[in-house]
Amino acid sequence: MRASARGGGIGECIMSSRTCLGIFRRLRDLHRDRRGNVAVMMGFLLAPLIGTFGVGFEVGNWYLITRSAQNAADSAALAAATNGSTGWDIEAKAVAAQYGFADGVNNVTVTASNAAACPGGGNTCYSVTITKTVSLFVSQVIGYTGNATLDGAAAQQLTSTAVATQSTIQVPLCLLALGKSGAQDIVTNGNPKANMTDCSVMANTSATCNGSNLGAPYGLAHGKNDGCGVIQVSGVPQVTDPYASLATKIPTNTCGTSVSNYPQETKKGPVNWTQWSTGTKSLSGNVKICGDLQLTGNVTIDAPGAGATLVIYGGQLDTNGYTLQTSSGSGLTVVFANPTGCCSDGTVSSNNYPTDNSGGSKGVIDIAAPTSGDWSGMAIYQDPNLTSGVDVSSAGNSPTWDISGAVYLPNSNVTISGAINKSSNGSNCFVMVMDQVTINGTGDLLAGDTAAGCAAAGLNTPKATVPTRGQLVY
Repeated sequence: MRASARGGGIGECIMSSRTCLGIFRRLRDLHRDRRGNVAVMMGFLLAPLIGTFGVGFEVGNWYLITRSAQNAADSAALAAATNGSTGWDIEAKAVAAQYGFADGVNNVTVTASNAAACPGGGNTCYSVTITKTVSLFVSQVIGYTGNATLDGAAAQQLTSTAVATQSTIQVPLCLLALGKSGAQDIVTNGNPKANMTDCSVMANTSATCNGSNLGAPYGLAHGKNDGCGVIQVSGVPQVTDPYASLATKIPTNTCGTSVSNYPQETKKGPVNWTQWSTGTKSLSGNVKICGDLQLTGNVTIDAPGAGATLVIYGGQLDTNGYTLQTSSGSGLTVVFANPTGCCSDGTVSSNNYPTDNSGGSKGVIDIAAPTSGDWSGMAIYQDPNLTSGVDVSSAGNSPTWDISGAVYLPNSNVTISGAINKSSNGSNCFVMVMDQVTINGTGDLLAGDTAAGCAAAGLNTPKATVPTRGQLVY
């Protein structure tokens, strides 16, 4: 019995040791065996990984949309600035739509302004802002609620903005129609022979060229330009009268104030008109003529250096079939002035421009402007205070105009029916500023070289500011 009892206790002890050892071995093997560990870890990490990748894809999509919208805004702002006239906002939205961002479609809003702040100061820039609202998806898993709502749900509003400014160039002008009367400024009829290859034309209202574009590099108009110029531009800023201030240089009138003192030749009033006979006249400074001046022969003006100023008060210059010419190296400015103290409304009962009353062969005005002094570059100047007797109906024809320099007729309706060329002894420069101009089919206008020719003539040519392509500034 004891033996049996003793033997049983030893067996249990052995069996218990084996069992314990086996358990320990299995635990040790389990500790060493890492198979399945990744699966367990992935089980824990799968949800956050899916969320992270989802948010990444969603944010990446926002970036792509924003980038595309930025490209659209850039192009739209450039288009608006380049347009720079009526309809700039319509063009901006049309360009944005071409990029897939149509205003009011698919939660897109396109706003445009032509009064945006410019980085360099001022508020004349063009801006385009594109906003697109998109719904939130996976980003909500991490608690992001967006910055907008769409159909009552959380959403994200994406915004892209571009700012552009309008680039400009300065264009020299040989014809500037001031349009003070408000009528159409530049008109051509038929097929004028004008060849203004180095000089542009500008109308402060509108321009219409029928049959010829005048050969001008630029045809410009503040209103509508229809057919004038090789490059035709409408909506150009008006050009300020460039020579009005020269009126202060007109010498004081010493001829009297009564309008009866300024007769036309046919009136034979109390003061006879002045006549110049054949020969050379040496002039300097201011030469004053009361009433009309008529040639009775060919006259050559010798006025070297700063030249001379021929001031005709309340009268006309009648070539009478003869030639008024400046000699080589001489300069002459012919000024038609309103008598001081007479006719405050500008009405003087005379013609105040070059004319020819010969009735037969036509005379010639062949003059070059002074190249220095107060009247530098100015060949003919009408006092801007003159408002009647100023229209020129046959420029270049009666008499013939061969002129180097500027012709200023600010209140005149000018009709060009003949040829206008450079003077015999002057540079290749002709500029005319008037109220309106009509160029008929017989008109032959050679404007000349404004860059070199007018610089040599001492003339500061008027210039127009022409919009060109826009330039991004933001």
